[in-house]
Amino acid sequence: MKSVKEQKKSIGVEDSREKIIIRTSIIGIVANVLLALFKAVIGILSNSIAIVLDAVNNVSDAGSSLVTIIGTKLASREPDKKHPFGYGRLEYLSAMVIAVIVMYAGLTSFGESIERIIEPKTPNYSIPSLVIVAVAVFVKVFLGRYVKRVGEKVNSDSLMNSGEDALMDSVISASTLVAAIIYLFFHISLEAWLGAIISITIIKAGYEMLRDTISRLLGESNDIELARAIKDTVLEFPQVKGAYDLVLNNYGPNAWNGSIHIEIPDTCMAHEIDKLIRDIQEEVYYRHKVILTAVGIYSVNTQDEEVISTRQRVNEIVFAYPNVRQIHGFYIEKEKSSMRFDLVISFDAMDRKALYEDIMNDLEKAFPDYSFRVALDTDFAES
Repeated sequence: MKSVKEQKKSIGVEDSREKIIIRTSIIGIVANVLLALFKAVIGILSNSIAIVLDAVNNVSDAGSSLVTIIGTKLASREPDKKHPFGYGRLEYLSAMVIAVIVMYAGLTSFGESIERIIEPKTPNYSIPSLVIVAVAVFVKVFLGRYVKRVGEKVNSDSLMNSGEDALMDSVISASTLVAAIIYLFFHISLEAWLGAIISITIIKAGYEMLRDTISRLLGESNDIELARAIKDTVLEFPQVKGAYDLVLNNYGPNAWNGSIHIEIPDTCMAHEIDKLIRDIQEEVYYRHKVILTAVGIYSVNTQDEEVISTRQRVNEIVFAYPNVRQIHGFYIEKEKSSMRFDLVISFDAMDRKALYEDIMNDLEKAFPDYSFRVALDTDFAES
């Protein structure tokens, strides 16, 4: 397990991440409140529904940043008896709330835009107001890119959603500016129609944020790159002949628990296995910040040439079929004429169970004197 020094280092990293998220969110709140005030005044004075809606959208963005701060503080709570894996998933819930806020803002804006299409009003733009809107575009582009970049750096869905929303706002503000210029030069008011289009875009963005966050809460497949990196680390130990069945459970950003099976020679003693497992757990945590709560053992025949030859024959039969990814945990008890292993069949197979049965029929024909214990297994890191 972790040393005291490593524990302090881990806590320091989490504290730093929390501070970065909160600081970035506060910057977002201040910027959005100021922009909302300016736009609201301009929108009311110029009778522009598009600018007023843009101001309302900035208020919702400030609310999103506040939700991010609250979610981050709650998610950083220490594990307890009721929630031994911690509160990290609360960050996903805060990201969900932000997505709902974005969708609500889009639906509200769409309703108001439809009203203006039915009962149009003449806007009254001024050059100073348009200059302020133009400045707002650049502020939102800078803010959006900054917040999203920080979100990606610290792996915060809430920040990434807020950054994406800010970039969408810059497009909205730019569109409002274009509509104003068109009205000034050609006396054609496109505001209400533009507001409807913008609203649909906001709703779509909110839906995509909500979909992605719910997917994480439900539990997605293993992070392929992380899974491969962990297996590579485990395989660096000379006693380990294979690493399989890696399962990763995510309990919030940068909070992973997992389990894995390893193949080791059948000559390993209990005290050697105990040390190996502890070394693997420490190395995986040190490199990847993943806690391996369990390391299962598969014993590999290494002393009997006949058994080794039999395994090669089994491989030939099994891998003659398409969509077979691997076999592992292979072991033969000659005195009992028993053969056992796990058979991993890809999800690409039309019928995994039917393929499994065909393979078993071939094995039973090839080895009629053997009894089989073959588990149909899944590769949780399958891409």
